[in-house]
Amino acid sequence: MADDHVLEDDLDAVLRLPSTCRILKTVGAMTGLRFAAIARSTSKGLVICACVDDIGFGLTVGDMIAFGEAPCPDISNQDLLVAVNDGSSPGTGWILAGHRIESYLSVPISCRNGGFFGTLCGFDTEPRRIDTPAVRETAALFADLISAQLDAQRELARREGDLADERALSRLREEFLAVLGHDLRNPVQAIQAGARLLAREPQRNDALEIIRKIGVSASRMEAMIRDLLDLAKCRLAGGLPVDRDPAADLRSEFEQVVSEIEAVSHRGICSDFAIDRLDCDRTRMGQLLSNLVSNAVTHGTPGIDVRVEAKVLDGIFRLTVSNGSPPIPAAILHGLFQPFSRGEDSKGSGIGLGLYIASEIARAHGGHLTAEMQDDLVIFTMTMPATATANEQKQITRSASPNS
Repeated sequence: MADDHVLEDDLDAVLRLPSTCRILKTVGAMTGLRFAAIARSTSKGLVICACVDDIGFGLTVGDMIAFGEAPCPDISNQDLLVAVNDGSSPGTGWILAGHRIESYLSVPISCRNGGFFGTLCGFDTEPRRIDTPAVRETAALFADLISAQLDAQRELARREGDLADERALSRLREEFLAVLGHDLRNPVQAIQAGARLLAREPQRNDALEIIRKIGVSASRMEAMIRDLLDLAKCRLAGGLPVDRDPAADLRSEFEQVVSEIEAVSHRGICSDFAIDRLDCDRTRMGQLLSNLVSNAVTHGTPGIDVRVEAKVLDGIFRLTVSNGSPPIPAAILHGLFQPFSRGEDSKGSGIGLGLYIASEIARAHGGHLTAEMQDDLVIFTMTMPATATANEQKQITRSASPNS
């Protein structure tokens, strides 16, 4: 027995079928029957889902025809096609809505899963010649078409439901990451502060080395937490917020980033910053460069310099970071900007968010980040307008917020 919710869904499904009205009108034109309907079978009778009534029965969507009033006791039989030309024949008379039915047609509609949906039916108060092979074959074809369309709608609804569930689960994951990252920052910062205090006290050399390693590990954890928080912002807010300064001192920011990475990695980095001030979020741009250079130092071929260049040409800011690398297929290069992508060698201890965050920072500035192979070098290039447009400035005003 179909419950009210399922029945309501089925009524809506039939009404949404693009061919419902055309099928019913064609049945009427083909048979001469002036009432045609698609009806849903329930335990009590047939519920009309759609109909064309040129007789004036007064039946409409949602009305029920009880099985005891049906023209044929077996009208709900999913294997039986009924076509009666003259209801005045002995044993075939039937009264519907006060009218004597002289001819009727009933074609079962079965679902793909084997369940019985209902019937494609037609009635008339006058005899009609409908019990012919052509009518039977055509009506059966229409019933199959209705069944296929209902199955397609149900499958689409199921997939849309699955997609909605996946989106809800995805949002829950991003919210979990945001809460986790936020709650982890305080204990990590406490570890860093404790390591700095211990380092100021007299210690044995081996103890100082342990304290240094604690500090390095805590800094690495802090970077991972920052990336997780940025990932959550990208997913939940549709992008990273930026707070642009029309005269940001980008040169000093970039120089500081390179100096810090050189000190930690003990690698020489060749840099050329032909830029002083730029309309941008200085902190975010420094993060972008840090992610690119850290990636180059970690994955670059030993013995080949990491090179960094920044300049403005024809109103376009261009930042490039290059490092030695064995050949990387184009598909892998493109995938480097996906979250949690770590390439094939998986060197380093990151979680594969650095390049993704860098690309999101570029996008938040109205630019983009690309990667390409040239000879034995992999070159990352970030480009953006040197000055924000009026529309970008409005967007920046709406999206800017303090980093959490």
